[in-house]
Amino acid sequence: MIVGYVLSGLVTGAIFAIMGAGLTLSYAATGVFNFAHGAIGFLTALVFYQLNVALGLPAWLAALIAVALFAPALGYLLHRAMFAGLAQAGETAQIVGTIGLTIALPALGLLVVDLLGLPAADATALPRGIGPHPAVGLEPLGVRLDTDQLITFAFSVVTAAGLWAFMRHTPYGLRMRASVDRRRLATLRGVDVAATSALAWTLGSGLAGLAGVLAVSVVGLDATAYTVLLFASATAAVFGRLRSIPWTFAAGLALGVVQNLVAGYTDFLEEITGLRTAVPVILLFAGLVLLNRSRERVAGSTAEDAPPPDHLAGVPLWRRRLPWAVALVALLGFTFTGPEYYVGIAAQGLVLALIFCSFVVVTGIGGMVNLAQASFAAMAALTCGWAFASGLPFLAAILLGVLAAGAVGLLVALPALRLGGRVLTLATLALALLADQVLFQVDAFSNGTIGWPLPALGFGFADTSDPRVRVVVLLVLIGVVGLLVKNLEKSASGRAILAVRSAPAAAVTSGLSAPRAKILLFVLASAIAGLGGVLYAISKGSITATDLPAFSGFVWLAVVVLQGVRRIGGAVLGGLIAVVFPELLATWDVSAHVGAILFGAGGMILAKHPDGVLAQLAEARHRRRTRRSAPAGQVGQVGQVGPEASTDQERPVGPEHRVPVARVGRVVGRSRPEVSGGGAQELFRLENVVAGYADCTVLRGVDLVVRPGEAVALLGANGAGKSTACAVAAGDLPATSGRVLLDGADITDWPAYRRARAGVLLAPEGRGVFPGLTVEENLRTWLPDPAQVYERLPRLAERRAVPAGALSGGEQQLLTLAPALVRPPRVLIADEPSLGLAPLVVQQIFELFAELRERGVALLLVEEKATEALRIADRVAFMRLGRVTWTGPRAEVDGDRLTAAYLGAT
Repeated sequence: MIVGYVLSGLVTGAIFAIMGAGLTLSYAATGVFNFAHGAIGFLTALVFYQLNVALGLPAWLAALIAVALFAPALGYLLHRAMFAGLAQAGETAQIVGTIGLTIALPALGLLVVDLLGLPAADATALPRGIGPHPAVGLEPLGVRLDTDQLITFAFSVVTAAGLWAFMRHTPYGLRMRASVDRRRLATLRGVDVAATSALAWTLGSGLAGLAGVLAVSVVGLDATAYTVLLFASATAAVFGRLRSIPWTFAAGLALGVVQNLVAGYTDFLEEITGLRTAVPVILLFAGLVLLNRSRERVAGSTAEDAPPPDHLAGVPLWRRRLPWAVALVALLGFTFTGPEYYVGIAAQGLVLALIFCSFVVVTGIGGMVNLAQASFAAMAALTCGWAFASGLPFLAAILLGVLAAGAVGLLVALPALRLGGRVLTLATLALALLADQVLFQVDAFSNGTIGWPLPALGFGFADTSDPRVRVVVLLVLIGVVGLLVKNLEKSASGRAILAVRSAPAAAVTSGLSAPRAKILLFVLASAIAGLGGVLYAISKGSITATDLPAFSGFVWLAVVVLQGVRRIGGAVLGGLIAVVFPELLATWDVSAHVGAILFGAGGMILAKHPDGVLAQLAEARHRRRTRRSAPAGQVGQVGQVGPEASTDQERPVGPEHRVPVARVGRVVGRSRPEVSGGGAQELFRLENVVAGYADCTVLRGVDLVVRPGEAVALLGANGAGKSTACAVAAGDLPATSGRVLLDGADITDWPAYRRARAGVLLAPEGRGVFPGLTVEENLRTWLPDPAQVYERLPRLAERRAVPAGALSGGEQQLLTLAPALVRPPRVLIADEPSLGLAPLVVQQIFELFAELRERGVALLLVEEKATEALRIADRVAFMRLGRVTWTGPRAEVDGDRLTAAYLGAT
């Protein structure tokens, strides 16, 4: 019997493994966790079904078209339309954007089926598998399996082997893994990360489509079932640490087996409803907590989820409040004069708005994406109903329900102390699903399918059975929550929370408690969601275990973020839209699928405007005010250098002021041909370059030239702009104005990967290696064959199979520069090459620079250790405050000039 459970479990696990592999591939290559992975599988299965049933194509041909053509094309289109933009957005926008697709893609498919009059894709549909129909039964090892199951397992084996070979033994796989390891460095090594991401989304969607087609004969055409399948597959991906495809495959197969064994051998668990089916969820949560402790960003950071600028900062307070005051008066006027039915609709929207305020606390302020808010609301409502049915006074039951939600929030906060980012998001969703499938199914707590009846909340002169009273009560409560949130942001606790969100390490060193801040946010947000859940039950008159399902939290978060999760106004607007919009579609007799599709379109908007609708409106008003107030002739000027750039005494040194290069003799113990500034041709040039970060200008008109076979040392104090100049030269940072020229050609608009392919190589500050790739794989990102490197540097040959991250600092720097010895670039830009290295290693590094210069490479060296740089330099340029203040031959550099460059002395 156990063999039967294992073999049938391997078939189920094969589907988990294939879908999990696609999820891992797309996440590892792009950094975006695709919650719509299951929806892509559903849409592909729908296409397969229609090709097979409606058009009458053979099953194998329909599967081939759906999996090999439709699914990859869909992945590529989504990359171009959405995923490429989401990769640069914060985690919240990424999660919400893919959640929008989870809802929109199935709706789009079903709408097309309805419009074209194709066979219905619902519970009555009975899709077949890829194999013979009906499936032929076989009995390997005495276990009865059918041909569809065997085909599923065979496809998983072939897919696993093919993916392993692709990732390990093809240039495309190597580029993809390099992009995963260090995306920025990959671009500096000539890898087009946009094309790599497109390939990852194409392959990932193809795998999702394959899993969808293989699963369709088992789960049918049910979009919700495919979303559940996604989370089972996410468990496998988590055990593969969202990086390793082989481990993901193994975990997927093991998950299928474990699920079957639990179902077959745990009869004692039958008394706990839902526990056996919750095995993937339990394993998902355990894997997240045990295997994925966050070592990076926790609870948000300025790097990925920076708050939007306050475009209304200069607007008087009364003008900022006026639109909301007008809206409030209009809503109250409608409440007391409008039809009772539509007032009830508004009340429903305000109930959701109150629950949505919890997202403002935990996500808007804390930067943590919590998908368990619907479960907190359900917990409070069910607790209130149970307490009231047990004889407690109604107000006491309400208070107990809110406290229960807060207590559960405290329990959820405990794993949040270990986790951050997407891992925390998945953990909270796992807990929500566990509550749905186990806790809320306990009849003693939820009263079965009947639920708990709840009376209206009375005030003596009126009660909440009147929708007008409900609207007023909800507005008062939302106002109280708004004041609470505002005071929290201004308080010492609020400042501590923002500090922990922006820079956790710095906050801890300042004596702030990150655990305390997280716990406070989770408990407060849970209590707010619980209060909203109780009022939801009171408005409805009862509460059951299915009224507030865990997947509601999915949609709720997306609605709030689309409006603006950092503002209470976004929560209110989101709550009203979530109720009013479907009502309008029903009134106008428009398919509900249209609303879901528009919702998904909102996710695409987030890719370009991740701060939501309210922030977009504020930005638009700010631009209009700026245009009206700007003097004539200045509107629309971009990249203009301020007046100080034209009047400052320390102007950049242009070509007409450049001192001719003197003759240079022996350098680093080698003789070399003379370099003459008058006769050498310019190879690389920065011409009046202005650049910076966000609103901070760093370079203010930099002019610099490097010739073939020449070494230019760029010196200056910290903060002078040297590393920024290197970044602009390599294409890692765009120039606001000015030009970058390579051999006379303007390459200012070229991306970093194109400059690298043209021969402009940057050895970045720190170590320019991919720590997760082996020494040989690092070399192959630049060289087709690293054999010549091993001949020159036998130490690297000895460690060719060792991950680069395990090398010493000196070995890593040699590994960074070694490819240039075999395939010399035209221009080598080295930013702090001796940083943190021993003197003997530094000497070896500069001997490599000397050899490259002898071979005609143009060298631009940025080095804090001026002595080492001057020993090899032909010319020297000094930078101060973003300008080149002096340039000339090495022979003219003396102590006074060095003092002026580093200390600002004259």
